[in-house]
Amino acid sequence: MAAEIVNEISEFLQKGRAKNVKKLVQQALDEGVDAKEILEEGLLSGMMTIGGKFKRNEVFVPEVLVAARAMNAGVTILEPKLIEIGNEPIGKAVIGTVKGDLHDIGKNLVVMMMKGAGFEIVDLGTDVPAEAFVDKAEEIGADVIGMSALLTTTMPNMKDILDVLEERGLRDKYIVMAGGAPVNQAFADQIGADYYTEDAASAAEVAKEAVLKRKAS
Repeated sequence: MAAEIVNEISEFLQKGRAKNVKKLVQQALDEGVDAKEILEEGLLSGMMTIGGKFKRNEVFVPEVLVAARAMNAGVTILEPKLIEIGNEPIGKAVIGTVKGDLHDIGKNLVVMMMKGAGFEIVDLGTDVPAEAFVDKAEEIGADVIGMSALLTTTMPNMKDILDVLEERGLRDKYIVMAGGAPVNQAFADQIGADYYTEDAASAAEVAKEAVLKRKAS
């Protein structure tokens, strides 16, 4: 029975039906389904399915946004329960669009996908100075720093974040990821980022793998 309701949560989430998701999450809790199971098998797996479809161009940004909204609705109901059982996130990430750049659609998608992969996220917003990325990462004990740029003119500001990390002797402490339309692998290598991914779903997968690998070593 638990499996059925959890599958339903995943199905409604993929359709972006926030009200149904909310109702079913509450119902599942009332029926004694484990909160962690609801989170992982219902909400997160539904979001990862949408991520895969997005990657294959089977769904587009609007569908991802409504699915993410439905996921957030479900998470709101679950949160008190998860805190109670001390559910650990897979890792923590600080994400933002670099200084001088006000674009946020791509960044927002990455934030949603990474939440869907089980990360705790601090979204710094847009036009973020290099120091702010590093200060916040230090403050929350982040594993990942994700930086986005959509203008070729602001791409060089990504390097500033790596420079600040080097200056403070913190470079090896963080997994640094770069993304955004004009960014490519060659540029990420040139500035010394750890990973470049070309879309939000890949960013979440790569971040998850990198953090798990690091924690296992």
